[in-house]
Formats: sequence, structure tokens, C-alpha cells
Amino acid sequence: MIDISPSVMQFLLAFIVVAPLLGAAAALLPAPPGLKGKSPEQAVLRHGVTVTGVILAAAVALTLGFDHDAPSRIQATTDISWIQALNVRIHLGVDGISLPLLLMTALLFFLCALYSYFKLPAGPSPKAFVALLLVLESGTLATFAVLDLLLFFLAFEMVLIPMYFLIARWGGAQRQAAAWKFILYTLLGSVVMLLGLLLIGLNSGTFDMVTLASDNGRELSHTTQILAVLAIGIGLAVKTPMWPLHSWLPDAHTAAPTVGSVLLAGVLLKMGTYGFVRILLPITPDGMATFAPYLGAFAAVGIVYGSLACLALARKGNKGDLKRLIAYSSVGHMGFVLLGIASMTPTGVNGALFANIAHGLITGLLFFLVGALKDRYGTADLDTLAGATGAALYGRAPRMGAFLAFAAVASLGLPGLAGFWGEMLALFGAFDPAEGLSRPAFLTYMAVGAFGTLLTAAYLLIVVRRVCMGDPKAGPELAVADIQHYEFAAWTPLVALTVLAGLWPAVLLGLTDPAVQKLLAGGNA
Repeated sequence: MIDISPSVMQFLLAFIVVAPLLGAAAALLPAPPGLKGKSPEQAVLRHGVTVTGVILAAAVALTLGFDHDAPSRIQATTDISWIQALNVRIHLGVDGISLPLLLMTALLFFLCALYSYFKLPAGPSPKAFVALLLVLESGTLATFAVLDLLLFFLAFEMVLIPMYFLIARWGGAQRQAAAWKFILYTLLGSVVMLLGLLLIGLNSGTFDMVTLASDNGRELSHTTQILAVLAIGIGLAVKTPMWPLHSWLPDAHTAAPTVGSVLLAGVLLKMGTYGFVRILLPITPDGMATFAPYLGAFAAVGIVYGSLACLALARKGNKGDLKRLIAYSSVGHMGFVLLGIASMTPTGVNGALFANIAHGLITGLLFFLVGALKDRYGTADLDTLAGATGAALYGRAPRMGAFLAFAAVASLGLPGLAGFWGEMLALFGAFDPAEGLSRPAFLTYMAVGAFGTLLTAAYLLIVVRRVCMGDPKAGPELAVADIQHYEFAAWTPLVALTVLAGLWPAVLLGLTDPAVQKLLAGGNA
């Protein structure tokens, strides 16, 4: 920890949320003559790297200045009255739950901007691409920083339009249909979620999340809590995505450009599960206890369903798209996050938060790798990649093959890497759920989830065998470039953090556990 004054910490958090919007506006302006470089396109892409880099630096400074001895306390707070009639305030702050998500979001956006500087997806104006990327960053960062229910909703919705255009204008085949499916699902879920947020705010007299969490639902009747959890939970479950509300995800991932897929999996999916932890668990505990067994059941089904879908796509002759396969794997991985939340225990919720970070790092890396494969081979079709000539990455591009194998074993939950701890803690949470929840039901969910880990290992090892192995000399000669310098720069931080979180989980759990204990105790811990 570095001693930074509260006013500077307050400024840093506000800057992190607002700066991307200012950067987006600046991206649309003509580049000054001295900064154009070889072309205006290069200038605006460099602008994107600069802005996201500055935001990442501010997020690192915020992390260094964060009081790690009191991670349960809301820090770097801004609290200004905004709409007095509704008692809505511009309330910002971070604790041990939101800080890791904030830092990961800033990192992934910087890496995506860096990658795009060298490998811009085909589409219209680069100015629009950079502006949309920065608006998307502002919305996601704000989601993890705001502490007012209506502000949370606005930030939650702010990401939809830029992601829609990134898919629809810079995506691949079937991009228009995928973009429409994405926005229709998420908008319909959000409309229902807004009703639940208004129900809480109007019945309790405040939209402030800290006040509501401290009250721990005492001002809300049981019926109000049940209705609020049902309404808000639907909106959050769509974004997570929870089975069976997941069907927009595979199409969106398959059609999205590489950086769109990275951000969709690495950041946007986390907004849904974060809402469960930040809003529903502390504010409507009775309603959550009522729905927790059902949430756990959906999570368990999602774990197995996602793995079986991936196994089907990985089988020879099924024309499985690798991007689609990884999208379905996200349904399974996010099932572990939901199972941990459904247990309503500190162990399970800590596991859910750890799995959130691990999934963002590992799946972001996987989408980067599959995007690079598609660029080199012109397809992400698994049968084509493993056809007569074979991708044979170990022989043609050994470093890329090594990166893909690493990402796969990390995703299957190999001990010593980040993916292991979140899934294990989520299963431990299901083994001994909160008081009042059916232990036999959660033991069943735990057994189903454990079986899902075996299926996950099966399909990922099949993918590695089919894509990485094979005789590179078989068939006609095919020159394949190994990892380029910009790819290495964008991917190595994700590899390093995956190893760090796997070998030293206390770095993350030391932040989340005190905050989770306080949240589940209604702010009284």
C-alpha cells in the first residue's frame, strides 16, 4: 500500500469512470497534424492505446493506494446529490469486491486497444471503433464503481449500444442477426430488472446501495424481496448468462471481432454476477434464500449443458466453430460462479468472485488465440483446422501451440492455475450451504458440478489434440506465422496473472473475503 490522500483516491476513481468518455469524444475529432503519424487512422488507434493505458495506470495507482488492511470498507468515495426528488445520488466507491474487477477491466481494455492498433478488424471508420471501445469501457468501469441502484442501471445499459455496433459493423458472418439477438435479449432483461430496482428504491425510500446493504432487507417485506429478486435476477441472469437465458451468447461470440469476444467474455458477463453479489445478496437476503435452490439448479444444469455442447462441437465431423465452443464453455464456467452465489456462504461467494476473475483472464486469452488462429487459417472451424493438412500448431507455430495448450489446461481448472480455486471454492460452498437451504439439494448440485469438471477436461483436451497435434509435413506446404510481437505483448500479462492467481490465491481472497463477510452480515461485520 502507498499512502495516497483520500481526495486523490476520490479523484482517481472519478477519473477512471469519466476519462473514457472524454477520450471517446476526442477520438471523433480530427487528429492534430503533428500526431497523425503515417495516417489519421494510425493516430486514432494510438489515441485508443494511450487513453486505455492512462486509465490502466490510474487503476493501478488506485489499487496501490487502496487500504488493503480494510478491504471491507468502501474507499475513494464520491457522494453528490443528483436527483433530489428520487433521492438519487452520484455515489462512487470501491471495496475488495469491486476493486479486482475494476483493475481487470482496465487491463483487458488496454490489451484490446493495443492488439487493435496492430490488428484492426475489417469494418468502417477506425475513429468510430475507438470511440465505441472507450464508451464501452466507461460503462463497464462505472458498473463496478457506482453505489446507487439507478446509476447502476444506467451504467449496465450504457454498454449495450457500443457492443451492438462492434458486433454489427466489425463482426464476421451473420453479424447483424447476432447483434440484434444480443441487444433484444439484454434489453428485455434490463426492462424487467429496472422494475425490480424501482421496487426496492421506492419501498425503502433510497436507492443508495450502501444504505440498503446495511439495512439488510429489514425495510422490505418478504413479498417485495421475492418480487425484486425475480425481476432483478432475470436481468442479471441474461447478462451472466445463465442457462436457459444464454442462447444469445454463442451467436454474439461467433460473429464478434476478436476484441469484441474478449471484452464480452472477460468483462460484460461479469456485470451480471457482480449484480447478484452487490445487490441481491445483501439487499434482499430473504428473497435470495427463497430462490437460491432454483438458482443452484439452473447453475448445475448450465455447467453440464455447456460442457456437453462443447463436447458435441469438438467431435469430428460436427463442423464445430472454436469461437462458438469457447462461448458455450463460458456458460459452464459461469455456472460455477452462480452455484457459489446460490450457496449464500462466504466460501461460495468468494469462490464465485475468484472464478469471475479467473474466467476473465483465461477466456480472454482463449478468444485472443482463436482470433489469431482464424486470421492465419481463414477459419475457426475445428474440422478444417484438424483436417488433412492439420493446424499442427506444435510443428508449425510452436509458441502459439504452447499458449493454446496453457489456456486450455487453465480453463479446465488445473491446480496451480487461476481456474482451479474459483471452481473448488464454489463446490465447497455448495457442500455446506447457508443455514435454511436444503443441503441434500446442494450436495446434488455439487456432484453435478464436479461431473461437469470432468466433461470440461474432456472437451478441452480434445481441442488441444485436434488443433495442436499432427504432422506439419502432411499435405501441401502451409506457412503459418508464429506469435507476433504485438500478440506476445497482449497475451503475456494474462498468462502471468493466471499463474500468479493460481499460485498465490491469497492476493485476491485477501481482498474479497472481508468484504464478502461484511456484505453477507448486512454491513455489521
